[in-house]
Amino acid sequence: MNKEFFYDLKSGTDIRGVAVKGIEGQEFNLSDEAIHRIISAFALWLGTKRNKSVEALTVSVGRDSRITGEHILNICSESLKSYGTKVLNCGLASTPSMFMTTLDLKCDGAVMITASHHPYYRNGLKFFTRNGGLEGTDITSILDLAIADRSPMLSNSGEIIITDYMSDYSKHLRDIICRGINNEDYSHPLKGFKIAVDAGNGAGGFYADKVLEPLGADISASQFLEPDGMFPNHVPNPENKDAMKAISSAVIGNKCDLGVIFDTDVDRGAAVDSTGKEISRNRLVALASAIALEDAPGGTVVTDSITSDGVTEFIEKELGGRHRRFKRGYKNVINEALRLNKEGICAPLAIETSGHAAMSENYFLDDGAYLCTKIIIKAVKLKKQGLSLNSVLSKLKEPLEAEEYRLKILDKDFKAYGDSVLKELEQYARENGIAIVPDNYEGVRLSFDKDNGDGWCLLRLSVHDPIMPLNIESNSQGGINKIIKLITPFLSRCNKLDLINLNL
Repeated sequence: MNKEFFYDLKSGTDIRGVAVKGIEGQEFNLSDEAIHRIISAFALWLGTKRNKSVEALTVSVGRDSRITGEHILNICSESLKSYGTKVLNCGLASTPSMFMTTLDLKCDGAVMITASHHPYYRNGLKFFTRNGGLEGTDITSILDLAIADRSPMLSNSGEIIITDYMSDYSKHLRDIICRGINNEDYSHPLKGFKIAVDAGNGAGGFYADKVLEPLGADISASQFLEPDGMFPNHVPNPENKDAMKAISSAVIGNKCDLGVIFDTDVDRGAAVDSTGKEISRNRLVALASAIALEDAPGGTVVTDSITSDGVTEFIEKELGGRHRRFKRGYKNVINEALRLNKEGICAPLAIETSGHAAMSENYFLDDGAYLCTKIIIKAVKLKKQGLSLNSVLSKLKEPLEAEEYRLKILDKDFKAYGDSVLKELEQYARENGIAIVPDNYEGVRLSFDKDNGDGWCLLRLSVHDPIMPLNIESNSQGGINKIIKLITPFLSRCNKLDLINLNL
């Protein structure tokens, strides 16, 4: 196991790899030995960070529903125990809840075993301290220790304690709903409200029976709550069209007031209203912004780079806030919001169109359950006034057409090639009189007037993969095709970009 092996497991601020042997076209690399060396390195790193001996540390460990989750959890727990660490085995858990153990249970660190919405055969590790999720540089430091095969001294003083923290975390969410709605029947604020929960067979089933049902909600239309790491019904991903269609159908078919859906480890969420209309991507950003800015008038909402022009107009003209479009990656938008707040600029929300949403009032923790909790509070309050969530979003201008094309990079040094393509696109735009959108922090965003597509496109380099996503939106029928035709002369000369998805 050399440097290249371990660095291949780094995925931004996470560890991710193939955890199941025998998958065609997938090289098994998240082996027991690799996990042991990484978790041992984390223990050393955490001890240094906390200025404690490894024997004095308390670390929580949890997992989502993946088929390899329990096995990896046991490796992590036993490894930490062997060094004298107190381990709180939280079992099936959500990623946000594992961070909360560092606050509520005073853990020095936390480990979540998850690979988000990735296929069943993948898995990974996500790490937390009381300051939040680790940065990419922290992961590199841990991997360097693993590469050197560094590990703490063995000790017989460690222990593993089975811990039901999800019950405490569920109560925390229930309390937020009770306070937020503040009904006469304080303990049952959701009585008469029908909510469908779709957990996609991930770790989010708790939200139906441990959060909503005790508060009086009718959860009978909920689906796929049972943990199943093969994900037999649909990909647990609020960005997935089949997943959103499934929750929309449940809401319409059962005449629900609302539906909510989570990804596998519940750090992302989305919703559908009583008509089954999706509240995801741009609509989710707009609704979350409306909720966050209620208590932070004039505040700045930080989003990722692919939000529509309509979102900017909605935040700034309808809500009276400011919109800062930033780089893709949930840690990027969170860190930008933290930076702004540190500089004295109120930024109550950092959100990606993928469903990662982090609020300043909640430790800037990207928590799908917390986001849906805030949406439910808003929906109940509106219903009392004879209104719906649609009334909040009625003035959001949405594009008539929207597409994302993922263009594969065929060059081995894909980052260098991708950077060169972006520089050349900027030059091409200048030479051909195409407007370059200012204050863009990722890729190249171009704007087109009504005669030339009536919209915009953004070409960027994927954070982790050899792919250049091309997002295009238009306010006119056939506008996307017009925009594609305008940039085709440039794309056609990029001989190491696979343009098959564009159907040129």
